[in-house]
Amino acid sequence: MRTLKLASASAISLAAASYAGVTHADDLTLCWAAWDPANALVELSKEFEAESGHTMSFEFVPWPNFADRMLNELNSGGQLCDLLIGDSQWIGGGAENGHYVKLNDFFDAEGIAMSDFADATVYAYSTWPKGTPNYYALPAMGDANGWFYRKDWFERDDIKAAFKEETGRDLAEPTTQKELLEVAQFFQEREIDGQTVYGAAIFTERGSEGITMGVTGALYPWGFKYENTPGSYDMEGAVNSPEAVEALEFYKEFYKTATPPGYTNAYMGESLDAFKSGQVAMAMNWFAFFPGLYADPNTGGDKIDFFVNPPQNQPGSTLGGQGISVVSYSDKQEAALEYIKWFAQPEIQQKWWDLGGYSAHNAVLESPDFVESAPFAGDFLEAMANVQDFWQEPAYAELLLAMQKRMHDYVVADQGTAQEALDLLIADWTEVFEDEGKL
Repeated sequence: MRTLKLASASAISLAAASYAGVTHADDLTLCWAAWDPANALVELSKEFEAESGHTMSFEFVPWPNFADRMLNELNSGGQLCDLLIGDSQWIGGGAENGHYVKLNDFFDAEGIAMSDFADATVYAYSTWPKGTPNYYALPAMGDANGWFYRKDWFERDDIKAAFKEETGRDLAEPTTQKELLEVAQFFQEREIDGQTVYGAAIFTERGSEGITMGVTGALYPWGFKYENTPGSYDMEGAVNSPEAVEALEFYKEFYKTATPPGYTNAYMGESLDAFKSGQVAMAMNWFAFFPGLYADPNTGGDKIDFFVNPPQNQPGSTLGGQGISVVSYSDKQEAALEYIKWFAQPEIQQKWWDLGGYSAHNAVLESPDFVESAPFAGDFLEAMANVQDFWQEPAYAELLLAMQKRMHDYVVADQGTAQEALDLLIADWTEVFEDEGKL
């Protein structure tokens, strides 16, 4: 990985102090993934263009290719992106390898307070080293992995009666991981209106990050930790704890007994397709997609409802979402900073939420009207209060590839035991951290 020094503090201070006086118009390029929130941001940014005189261009890359495309761009020192909404896991590499401009002086000069944003998003999207007041992004898009289900099916008298007879309890939104599996197994291969349906769509994709994001949806509620002591890289007994083994066995049982046939390499798109086509009773996916799901004319509206990833031993949701950073290789940093200042305004953050983006600004999230503003708003707040993220280390890509392989080999390909998969994962990660000089 190419290593470049961070831009000097004095240079950034100069940019922060002088950007407000910019008189020429720039064409800024903002890079992000291609998905519904990106379309909302295009609409929102029209207001910035009108106010600033700058024009906005956008480079949106489909999720399966997003990381490879953008990380290659950063590692090559490319100037495609002036602003980048990069995944939370990239923050360590973005900081240590000089890809992102450090924003502290700019925030101080412009009165942008990180305390105005939800703590979990500042920690995950903005800081490096983690938890320190060193900021390389503004929280841009809060997100977590959640669930949605066919509310119209759950409310049918015949289905409720059958569930009560089979389980002895009322059919309702699951309140634990084990209830989640029980509900999914109940719907598996059940006939509804002449069609065979299945329990749930979960993540199994191996190529990018899918199965890791799905498996952690079980691991975190069981109590999984990456380290016994944060920052120590002491993984033995944490990554492969008895609770982690049980959670991984649970996820495999879920895959084997409650998902559609042939669902061996599925991620965001496949989950959405399975639900919208009426194939499954429930599905996991990112909150980012929930506005579009609710608006769907066939399976949205009063046919759908949402719930937070259920707890088991504790609450826990897999973190998604991103911060927005100024790319250090851009020659338009002053105008890029102007965009960040504009985007950070509470009134713009409210419009961002109204358009279908997920604001991380407390003025939006703590508004008395927020919970009632969307059928998934309250679940979003609950999820963000209990999120955990993958390693944010500069070597995160190698760490992620190792977990993708071990999880897919065990869950989908039936190789070995859960204990063996987690033990092998520790060996993989130990090798990466040794190469990094951290062990």
